[in-house]
Amino acid sequence: MLSQIQRFGGAMFTPVLLFPFAGMVVGIAIMLRNPLFVGEALTAPDNLFAQIVHIIEEGGWTVFRNMPLLFAVGLPIGLAKQAQGRACLAVLISFLTWNYFINAMGMTWGHFFGVDFSAEPTAGSGLTLIAGIKTLDTSIIGAIVISGIVTAIHNRFFEKPLPVFLGIFQGTSFVVIIAFLVMIPCAWLTLLGWPKVQLGIESLQAFLRSAGALGVWVYTFLERILIPTGLHHFIYGPFIFGPAAVEGGIQVYWAQHLQEFSQSTEPLKALFPEGGFALHGNSKVFGSVGIALALWYTAAPENRVKVAGLLIPATLTAVLVGITEPLEFTFLFISPLLFAVHAVLAASMATVMYSFGVVGNMGGGLLDQFLPQNWIPMFHNHAAMVFTQIAIGLCFTALYFVVFRTLIVRFNLKTPGREESEIKLYSKADYKAARGQTTAAAANTQLGQAAGFLQALGGSANIESVNNCATRLRIALVDMAKTQSDDVFKALGAHGVVRRGNGIQVIVGLHVPQVRDQIESLMKTPLTPEPSTMTEAVS
Repeated sequence: MLSQIQRFGGAMFTPVLLFPFAGMVVGIAIMLRNPLFVGEALTAPDNLFAQIVHIIEEGGWTVFRNMPLLFAVGLPIGLAKQAQGRACLAVLISFLTWNYFINAMGMTWGHFFGVDFSAEPTAGSGLTLIAGIKTLDTSIIGAIVISGIVTAIHNRFFEKPLPVFLGIFQGTSFVVIIAFLVMIPCAWLTLLGWPKVQLGIESLQAFLRSAGALGVWVYTFLERILIPTGLHHFIYGPFIFGPAAVEGGIQVYWAQHLQEFSQSTEPLKALFPEGGFALHGNSKVFGSVGIALALWYTAAPENRVKVAGLLIPATLTAVLVGITEPLEFTFLFISPLLFAVHAVLAASMATVMYSFGVVGNMGGGLLDQFLPQNWIPMFHNHAAMVFTQIAIGLCFTALYFVVFRTLIVRFNLKTPGREESEIKLYSKADYKAARGQTTAAAANTQLGQAAGFLQALGGSANIESVNNCATRLRIALVDMAKTQSDDVFKALGAHGVVRRGNGIQVIVGLHVPQVRDQIESLMKTPLTPEPSTMTEAVS
């Protein structure tokens, strides 16, 4: 069950990857529409510059205005066991059908459900427009549920053979037919239950607003500590992209009010207290630097150059774009204690910042969120908050360094580059040496890392399904005993391995989508080298 939940969480990341660029475009466009930055003349409605900026901004809003649709279509990419493209098509049709059913039932029997479908689909009405359909505002929750249901139907019935005379309905058509029938009771149940869910969500929002600093600490701690399990997507998702803290999600709400907030002189904490639940990116920007410095400082002098070669790109990835797993998994498997301390420090940093009035949409890194969506547009009227945030962040950078260095030395933790450490940093030369350049291994050289991983996983026959999130392969296995040791995966360039039941996660890095595609292609190839080849090459 946990493996399936992790797989679902990883699938959620597919549409999430679209948000950083869209957020940058909207943030920069809104900044260029602000007369405080470009002057009154350039922001006049009849000015060509303002018109061009408006056009670009409207393009940037595409992702934010269609989040339910994107989540519905994006999930099958990670959840479908075969023919992902056709699964996406089936989900798209079924999701729209579900919304049309809701619209028709609501317009016909709205009084029975207690929903007024004659109202305008504005904020607070409980209604919204999805692909031009007036429907209940189920946010990304409805999209995820319907996508999961239809993808399950796809996995079960896509390859089911039908009689010859019904052959035209086989495959995707059969999936859509079944989903069509399923969407009718789904729409009925949605109309019956979702208005009550909305009341519960409103109560949750009120509770979180009153939770204050404690709520921020608990949220940030859970978001960090659950990263090894892959369940952290279920923590930040409802807050950032769903209605847990504010209607429409923090990401959309912040972007919609960015210009208003930037031009106001009131404290941002008073304008948007919910922004405290989007400060978890500060541990990526400030904490990662302190962690990297501690790992480098505690390495043996003769190994520091190699350690720096590992840590610099991993730290830059965390600071600039907010992807921390390459750095975090560098020490997670060596000492879970360090990761637990990291989660506590990250939560404490966000809480201290919130207590001093820092709020915003800061779940990513410098390039995608901090600069374009927060610091630059807010600097004119909220410079004090920005400087406060940076000052607290740098203090925690130093605190991270001191705490990590003390724990590594005190408990003699075998972090990369330490004396007598069994953990070594694998370079490209190490990778080639591990493969032995034998005749058997040479056959796989052109296939590279993906072929090595496939062999280490026990071959194609040992894999039930392959999925990925931002940096990890998530694989359901037939038999965990058929896989090779963690050292084999690390020799192939993995940052670490997580095993639980028959589920395995291989931390690869930001190129994981390409590795997954290569593995899936190799699995379709009949001539796959035996797993023993990898054992011989590594030994």
